[in-house]
Amino acid sequence: MNLRTIVSTTMAGVRIGLMAAAVIQLSLGATLASAAQNHDRSDLTVSPIKHVIVIIGENRSFDHVFATYVPKNGETVHNLLSEGIVALDGNKKAIPGPNFDKAHQVAATDTGGVDPFLLSPPKHDFPNDVLPAPLVGGPKVNYVPTLADAIAAESGLPTDYYPLLLTGGTGQTSKTPDERITDVTALPAGPFQLTNGDTFTYDSYAASPVHRFYQMWQQLDCSIEHSSLDNPSGCNGKLFSWVETTVGAGTNGNAQPPLCSADDDVTPCFTTNYLPAVPKAQTTGEGSTALGFYNVQQGDAPYFTTLADHYAMSDNFHQSVDGGTGANHIMFGHADAIFFTDADGKAAQPPEGVQVFATYDNGLANPDKGVVSEVEDPDPAMGTNNWYSQDGYGVSGNAGYPPSQWYIPSPVTGGGSYSDCSDTQQPGVGPVVKYLHSLQPAIEPRCEKGHYYLLNNYNPGYFGNGNNAYTDTNPSNTPFTIPPSSVRSIGDDLNDHQISWVYYGDQWDNYVNDPYDLNYGVPGPTADDYCNICNPFQYDKSIMSHPEQVAAHIKDSKNLYTAIGNHTLPAVSVVKPSGLVDGHPASSKLDLFEGFVKKIVDQVQASPYAKDTAIFITFDEGGGYYDSGYVQPLDFFGDGTRIPLIVVAPYTKPGHISHEYSDHVSIIKFIERNWGIPAITHRSRDNFPNPTTAAGHPYVPTNSPAISDLWDLFNFPPEL
Repeated sequence: MNLRTIVSTTMAGVRIGLMAAAVIQLSLGATLASAAQNHDRSDLTVSPIKHVIVIIGENRSFDHVFATYVPKNGETVHNLLSEGIVALDGNKKAIPGPNFDKAHQVAATDTGGVDPFLLSPPKHDFPNDVLPAPLVGGPKVNYVPTLADAIAAESGLPTDYYPLLLTGGTGQTSKTPDERITDVTALPAGPFQLTNGDTFTYDSYAASPVHRFYQMWQQLDCSIEHSSLDNPSGCNGKLFSWVETTVGAGTNGNAQPPLCSADDDVTPCFTTNYLPAVPKAQTTGEGSTALGFYNVQQGDAPYFTTLADHYAMSDNFHQSVDGGTGANHIMFGHADAIFFTDADGKAAQPPEGVQVFATYDNGLANPDKGVVSEVEDPDPAMGTNNWYSQDGYGVSGNAGYPPSQWYIPSPVTGGGSYSDCSDTQQPGVGPVVKYLHSLQPAIEPRCEKGHYYLLNNYNPGYFGNGNNAYTDTNPSNTPFTIPPSSVRSIGDDLNDHQISWVYYGDQWDNYVNDPYDLNYGVPGPTADDYCNICNPFQYDKSIMSHPEQVAAHIKDSKNLYTAIGNHTLPAVSVVKPSGLVDGHPASSKLDLFEGFVKKIVDQVQASPYAKDTAIFITFDEGGGYYDSGYVQPLDFFGDGTRIPLIVVAPYTKPGHISHEYSDHVSIIKFIERNWGIPAITHRSRDNFPNPTTAAGHPYVPTNSPAISDLWDLFNFPPEL
């Protein structure tokens, strides 16, 4: 009985009776709701899985890790080896295969004009069809001086993994051709094996490719002209190396560096001729790092290979946003992007070409400094080939605040990381939207009018201590911070339905007392390599402005080990390693992330939780590394390349490989299905249906946009 029925009743007595009944019903409902608020529903699942642990590493694509993985009998996998892009010689070394051309890398030309930013610009081969040389990245020696410092700084490794923090240095000068790589200046224009068992081992630090938003869209080289039944999106990945060597990790509005000269081995320089023989060919400092991959047939990634053999894995799981760490963790936590807001919490334009904070010279404010431009502009700067006009992490210096006794003044510039993708006249937006609308079916950008969405890495709106980081004016703070967000997250959804959850951030306890990262990279017990941009809930008013919510739901990873041992594990756990062990190239190594995962898996399997816990092991994004898998556009923000996903759990078939299309939000869909809760909002990606496919094309959803809820990774009873 609803209000409309009551009002339409003409008999006064009936009306009064019905209204009284309604009051009783409302009262009873309020009582039940009050009781529900005190009832933990964590154990009320539709499957035998009572606990989910999500472990998120950093920056590795599926082919980068599993390029040569061979599945068990009865299973198939899509990777460089199975596609014939590479083959194995008699020593199981990966060499170009019969279908190497599928991953052929080419150069291109984008110098502006009527359509300044091009998703799929005109192409031509690199000189001699050879890759620009991959360059050196990572520490020359290592980041941690002693084993005692390693043990004091990091709690997330098994004992025998700690020495790996002291090994793997490059021994070379950064941004020069990496002489550890076999034939570094003569690599065919396609994927190459990174390791060789001698000068470049699995334990070696490697350079980090570009992985920003518009760069990754452009690297995928998406065009309807490239489409086919197996690849209806037409994304062929031909431009990974070209983008990496033309614009790299951001311009911040700066002019392009001078061109290289073959007889100049001193001046840092930039090259547009892609000749790897040029001695000082620094390009953007990366070279063709993006095309490197590991070889599991020669012993690389041994622990992850063992897990894949004994549990379940997906070869069609994707990063959910083109771009980097921050945007992908945000999408994982919210199934949506977040956007810039004003002081009233309303969508607004971020600072653009304005002096946000005065920068001081000799104690006097300098009006020409401290200018930030936070809106992305991937249009090529005049006279360049693909050097974006405004894109970058921003140059913070001392953030441009008045100098203190501890800080020397320096400029604040650049920082392009937002786009209003509802406006096709905004730089970079039109070509992406035009492409999305060209697909069959057309894909909607899903961008609300006047919303400038964060596409790359900005600091979250709160410090760990709960203070507003956007309005903070400490000299150590950065203006490249997004205001506190009101977009709902999976944390809000779980709270609403009384399901326990915790985000476990490695070194959180140190970070809370060190909000400005003064101890970042400092070895020892005060080390603060906590990843603030990785915590999706640290952006949110609903969590961070309530100390009791922070205390209940955000903890150090040390508390995870205690919770497993004390049998107090929440229903849903999200675990993030520190920067030392998250596997991020250049700053970490994949073997260290394997160790971090192994400690958790071993502890769970030695506990009562082994019978009812699913551990999802994945990465935030592909890190800019090449991948040969199908990419399905879901909206303006992505998807991006495939990344590994391994599920260690009961009810999995050993060695099973799922081909259902999925991304980060698929983990959210699994949680929602398992605990019977609704989607986060009416527009969040967890509303997308599960994929349907046509015979012979298991990787391509016919009902796009669609993402799996990962149920097929398990052998649950059919009725579930």
